[in-house]
Amino acid sequence: MKVTVSSVLAAIFLATAPALAAVDFTGVNEAGADFGSVGGVYGTNYMYPADTSLDYFTKNKANIVRLPFLWERLQPTLNATFDATELSRLKAIVKYATGVKGLHVLLDPHNYARYNGQLIGSSAVSYGNFYYFWKELAGEFKHNTKIIFGLMNEPNSMPTEQVLAAMQAGLDGVRAAGAKQLALVPGNAWTGAHSWAQNWYGTANSVVMLNIRDPAHNYAYDMHQYLDDGSGTSAECASTTVGSEMLVAATQWLRQNNKKAFLSEFGFGANPTW
Repeated sequence: MKVTVSSVLAAIFLATAPALAAVDFTGVNEAGADFGSVGGVYGTNYMYPADTSLDYFTKNKANIVRLPFLWERLQPTLNATFDATELSRLKAIVKYATGVKGLHVLLDPHNYARYNGQLIGSSAVSYGNFYYFWKELAGEFKHNTKIIFGLMNEPNSMPTEQVLAAMQAGLDGVRAAGAKQLALVPGNAWTGAHSWAQNWYGTANSVVMLNIRDPAHNYAYDMHQYLDDGSGTSAECASTTVGSEMLVAATQWLRQNNKKAFLSEFGFGANPTW
């Protein structure tokens, strides 16, 4: 049986700066609000996790949940106010998770650097649109110290320089709101740890993403890694040492550059090869 991204999160700092050396998160991706096409009927096509789900994972020693949702549902019109109903749903689950259960919550617009299918940085979706989105969202949660801002899920199929510009705009929006919490910056090519220093998708993340700037000096690179063939769809383990094989290059890069990373997705199979 395959264990999928909807149920597993390894929020582990692969290489840390001294100030965060003691931080160690483990938890889950609570998928559901990112399901279905844009729009949809709440409770039928998509939904936020139930309180009982958070109860279960807290009981089993989780201390963080990643909360995916769709940008378009929260903000149906670019540069406009958030949908009041969707925002209230998001705030309710965050309040329960952080206030009642004591969990950290990683907010995750699960959009692959797109809005209604159009890339951030295109004529349809400007960097300014993304800045505004994050300025508004961070403003809603800037006083909650248990919030982590995941700028975007898995940018892909675009120049890495465009990813940098988009994520810089988002990070600038977070800081413009006065939010000082940890922000996670993804790279190109589905932000894979194994390919961080490769260039088959364009200029390597290891080259371009070093140029991110944060006035709060509180960011980490968001990385994902599956321990099969990299797709997250196979039940078979790629090798008995696949974990170290997939992460070694990214970890070395982080240490060489005194940076830190956060492994916010990983997947594996429930069989003896793992």
